[in-house]
Amino acid sequence: MSSTVQAGGVPVIIMKEGSSRSRGREAQQANITAVKIVAESVRSSLGPKGMDKMLVDSFGDVTITSDGRTILDEMDIQHPAAKMLVEVAKTQDNETGDGTTSAIIIAGELLKNAQVLIEKSIHPTIIIDGYRKAQEKALETLEEIAIPVDLKSQEYLKEVAMTSMASKLVADFKENLADLAVQAILSVALEDNGNQKVDVDDVKVEKKTGESLRETTLVTGVILDKEVVHSGMPKRIEKARVLLLDSALEVEKTEFDAKINIESPDQIQAFLQQEETMLKGMVDKIVAVGANVVLCQKGMDDMVQHFLARNGILAVRRVKKSDMEKLAKATGGTTSTSLDDLTSVDLGYAALVEERKIGDDKMTFVEGCKNPQAVTILIRGGTERMIAEAERSLHDALCVVKDIIMEPKVLAGGGAPELEMSKVLKRYGETLPGREQLAVKSFADSLETIVTTLAENAGLDPIDILSELRARHEKGEKWAGIEVLDGKIQDMSKVGVYEPLTVKKQLIKSATEAATLILKIDDIIAVSKMKAPPMPPGGGPPGGPYPGAGEY
Repeated sequence: MSSTVQAGGVPVIIMKEGSSRSRGREAQQANITAVKIVAESVRSSLGPKGMDKMLVDSFGDVTITSDGRTILDEMDIQHPAAKMLVEVAKTQDNETGDGTTSAIIIAGELLKNAQVLIEKSIHPTIIIDGYRKAQEKALETLEEIAIPVDLKSQEYLKEVAMTSMASKLVADFKENLADLAVQAILSVALEDNGNQKVDVDDVKVEKKTGESLRETTLVTGVILDKEVVHSGMPKRIEKARVLLLDSALEVEKTEFDAKINIESPDQIQAFLQQEETMLKGMVDKIVAVGANVVLCQKGMDDMVQHFLARNGILAVRRVKKSDMEKLAKATGGTTSTSLDDLTSVDLGYAALVEERKIGDDKMTFVEGCKNPQAVTILIRGGTERMIAEAERSLHDALCVVKDIIMEPKVLAGGGAPELEMSKVLKRYGETLPGREQLAVKSFADSLETIVTTLAENAGLDPIDILSELRARHEKGEKWAGIEVLDGKIQDMSKVGVYEPLTVKKQLIKSATEAATLILKIDDIIAVSKMKAPPMPPGGGPPGGPYPGAGEY
């Protein structure tokens, strides 16, 4: 139906047929309900006792995960307000790599509590102002209670990595995987003007089914999912001098058509001989600089392969650009675009370059690099779904270790920071005039939902747990939280459950921004999709009349 208004008793059509509009309380109700439903869908996956979701897409591909972002990505959400939660999850994942589920749950709870206030006739703008003040106070509290970390000790780094994987499918192997994550990030961390700089992309992750997750290994170099190009080449080279090449090892084809008139067999032979001489000249340049391994981003002529094999040089072709960048960082070599100005200084070094059979495939290992700025983790596992979830879990672990190196501060987990923020916010709310204090109190109550969710997922009584935790925090036990595996309340800093400060700060920011954005909407105008014009008889052009012909 079209949207109309009455002007002096005459209906005036504003929007086209099929458009819809909802305003005021109705619009807010619709948005909040959509967000609450999405938050409920991920709620049961929070914490070490959380459950996994099986997601089946339109092609029948199955994903089994408890990762908040993956769940929302695979759900293919259509509601515009609910899509904002997907954005929250993406932002949280891109910024910190962890805490996506918590961010979604808190955003959902903030809106649920805001709805109660709206029903009490409190204006959404007042709620938004209260939420923003509460956010500032919560971030301040986190900074005050954060524990500084000495990066010379790897203890906190490993415990943070283990905490991030405790709620995942790979929890049984978390110690081994946490060790790999810490070693990998420390290998690629760089000091820049006194500040640490880490890029998680410098840690390449390769997956191959077979064996078990316990056999997952870290390689101080790069693994290429490629095999050696020629059967006559050596499959193993120690003390490798690696040439990284960005140009094709073949005779370039011209961009225009060219014809050569050959009148005798001798001319054919001379033509072929000249091509062979050019290709041999390429190999001679490679041999002259002392390279015994060639990793080429582009193609490689069969003749070049033959000459390289005769010189005992191992070669791999069609290496991905991203892998070439990692190889340059790992081996210390320079990617060369031309053989003409090639020198021995451009070569990288690796203690070993070897082709190995992993599962059914052959892979080339470039390892034992002296000071690798790029490393690789090879994930093994019994099923493809297991190693896919292991990759997601390992990414989270790598990100949280990076977070601590970038900002060396941690918080104890188990809901302790949320309870401490809630306690501070309730006191802060009492100092505010008017209705804003109700919004601040709602914010404080929303943070407590993390504890109740952890307790529910562990089969414990959330009311008893929350009451006892509130009492403990009032007594000054700021790290009192719920140890889900034992089902007890204890000092989480003594149990070794830690989370990066960066993750918690981003979580509060993301959830608050999403909630305030949705609360500010009081009008939803949905324009109908355009219908395709009907096809003319006979299937339309060519041959038929153009659409709309003859319509006046």
